[in-house]
Amino acid sequence: MSEQSNAITMDGREGLWYGHKGNLYAMLILGLVMIGSVWALSLDTRWIYLLVYVWFGIGYGVLLQYGRFCMASAVRDLFAVGVPRMAVGMLIAVVLFSLTAAVVKVMGVNTFHPHPIGWHVIIGGAIFGFGIVFTGGCASGSLYKSGEGNLGAMLVVLSISFSQAIYVTLGGWFDRLVPASWTESAATKGMPEELTVTEGWFDQFTAGYIWDLQGSTLAESLEFEGEVAGAFVGNAFLGAILPSLVLLVYLYMFAYRKGYLRRYKIEMPKLGDHLRGIWSMVSSSRNTAIAGLGLGLLAGLHMWATGALRDHYQIFNFGELLADMGHTAGLSLQDTVFDPGYWYITTQEAQWGAWIMEKAGVMSRDNIFFGLENGIPNPIINAPGWMSIGIIFGAAVIALSRREFKWKVPNLETAMFALIGGALMGLGARLAMGCNIGAFFATVTNGDLSGWVFLAGMTLGGYLGVKAFSRWMEWRAGKDEFDI
Repeated sequence: MSEQSNAITMDGREGLWYGHKGNLYAMLILGLVMIGSVWALSLDTRWIYLLVYVWFGIGYGVLLQYGRFCMASAVRDLFAVGVPRMAVGMLIAVVLFSLTAAVVKVMGVNTFHPHPIGWHVIIGGAIFGFGIVFTGGCASGSLYKSGEGNLGAMLVVLSISFSQAIYVTLGGWFDRLVPASWTESAATKGMPEELTVTEGWFDQFTAGYIWDLQGSTLAESLEFEGEVAGAFVGNAFLGAILPSLVLLVYLYMFAYRKGYLRRYKIEMPKLGDHLRGIWSMVSSSRNTAIAGLGLGLLAGLHMWATGALRDHYQIFNFGELLADMGHTAGLSLQDTVFDPGYWYITTQEAQWGAWIMEKAGVMSRDNIFFGLENGIPNPIINAPGWMSIGIIFGAAVIALSRREFKWKVPNLETAMFALIGGALMGLGARLAMGCNIGAFFATVTNGDLSGWVFLAGMTLGGYLGVKAFSRWMEWRAGKDEFDI
């Protein structure tokens, strides 16, 4: 056997060995989660509520990694190189989730609550969108990339966690930026004495501004008669599907059409040619399209599962179950914890940061965000927190099985971008009351138009971020050339 053929054989064997090893590690992760699930249920069957978040998180992680599904990639690819692939996958997910959410709504187990629309949504979205360009991953993308062994993505998650916890507890100089009307309105809300509502800027923003706004779904605003018509026509079709179709046509016309017509040498296109072009755009990336379909279906099932469990246990919030099981240490003043009931990211990460800060002696509960609403539970019993961990686990499982797991250590510049971009994402998420998942994906699919406002802000921020990043790269290239 020649030396070259022997090398090829050895490479093949090595690849096969690494493939088996990856599958073994993937099975080990799933096995440990299964053992942990059985152990939790053996202690108390009510832990099934937390385990629903865990296993749906794993499902999200698998699909996100499989389709390389990331809003940061969608923004970067669209504005930097004019490729709409990821944006198309995102819109496919929106369409399907809106239909499953409508079914859940009609069944009476919908857990969604609409967000109020205001200037904060578009400003927060813009700050968030600017940040994701520099981190290279959105809130969900950073989690699944962490599951691939990307240490830079882990820094993003770390930055988001602590920055949010810090933002909502800041006072002092930041209070000077608060309009007097917010302070006056917050003071009339009759908050518990444990909360320093008139001192923290975020509390005044929440109680003096957000609480004075009202949120509603499109079906509620249009006063649809009948639950079915409101859910499917008002929320799903008018609120999500129709805008998604309009955006798909826009993406085709301005980002895909020219290349498609040139590739197939179509000089005088007719309507049929354009329809085939749109289908070509949708199906051009099979993995992304499949991931979008899967995420839409899974998100709807997740909402149904948590809604059904709430009905079964006759609870409104997971905090009630925790209290019944004797776990009261991390509950808010209302005996609640953060429990959205559907796919959501960033708030649970803020709880992680606050929990660690409290262990270090930093008071984090004298505010509305943690003290009154979300609590700071131990990460071991934080249900949405386990959903985020589940995303990391699910991404790791499929990355290992596909031989795509690799420890990636960022250089100093990338690490700084991760930390600074993550801090911007944390600020944007808190201003907009959610990230690309909670403030966009979960809202528009339930007929809440504030999600489209967030997307507009995120798109604007992403566009500016791409321009700023390009300028940075040009400056650095010129500096390096000059130094040489």
